[in-house]
Amino acid sequence: MSRIDQSDRFALGDHSVKRLGYGAMQLAGPGVFGPPMDRDGALAVLREAVASGVNHIDTSDFYGPHVTNQLIHEALSPYSDDLVIVTKIGARRGTDGSWLPAFSPEALTQAVHDNLRNLGLDKLDVVNLRVMFDTHGPAEGPIEAPLTVLAELQRQGLVRHIGLSNVTSAQIAEGRRIAEIVCVQNQYNLAHRGDDALIDDLAREGIAYVPFFPLGGFSPLQSSTLSGVAARLGVTPMQVALAWLLRRAPNILLIPGTSSVAHLHENLAAAELALPEDALRELDGVAMAA
Repeated sequence: MSRIDQSDRFALGDHSVKRLGYGAMQLAGPGVFGPPMDRDGALAVLREAVASGVNHIDTSDFYGPHVTNQLIHEALSPYSDDLVIVTKIGARRGTDGSWLPAFSPEALTQAVHDNLRNLGLDKLDVVNLRVMFDTHGPAEGPIEAPLTVLAELQRQGLVRHIGLSNVTSAQIAEGRRIAEIVCVQNQYNLAHRGDDALIDDLAREGIAYVPFFPLGGFSPLQSSTLSGVAARLGVTPMQVALAWLLRRAPNILLIPGTSSVAHLHENLAAAELALPEDALRELDGVAMAA
């Protein structure tokens, strides 16, 4: 497994972004549904992220729904030319907060227009098609029809770049025959390593890989090895988990989320954390033991 300098940048479409970004999902209410418990706090986190140098923010109009995009617009507009906002379509929220597929041409087109309106943009930087054959993980199935809709919206000038989320290698290959794919967003972290080979394949192609749930998601990573390494280095386990991801491959872009300014700074500090080789070897074994 190759090791790289975690402090550099990587291409996301036609932008070069810092590899440690910010995910806005946690700014919505409990279960990513409804308004935040602390609206002023949510706005403060977004402003502090950009003030701290973050230039890659991940969001979606189905977070809330509409909540995170409206917060981003209020906090950060007018946007810096250096800021890349990545959103995703392909799902909608039920009245009970459930996550439902939204793959029809009408639903996909409406989602792009909703994202544009709520973010206050004329063109979306990157739109990920979130595949929903299985809500909890990638599952095989054709993506030509929905991706063709998104590619047409790109030709209309509403979308600059296209990515894929929750996809298999076969779906990525299918997608690349339809449109240029600039990023893949799948679940991956220290313990959830199913995309190891895919990450390396994408790195060779110059395609960004953006792990969602880099810290475990709704069930934070738990590992005695992770805790032991963190204790020896005098940092938190989550900082170690992020630093390991940054060393894993040069095309990995991170989007850890938080609704706390203090936690935001803790996450961003992981970019400066140097992991010694013995710690890296220990951490590489976590997935095998999980």
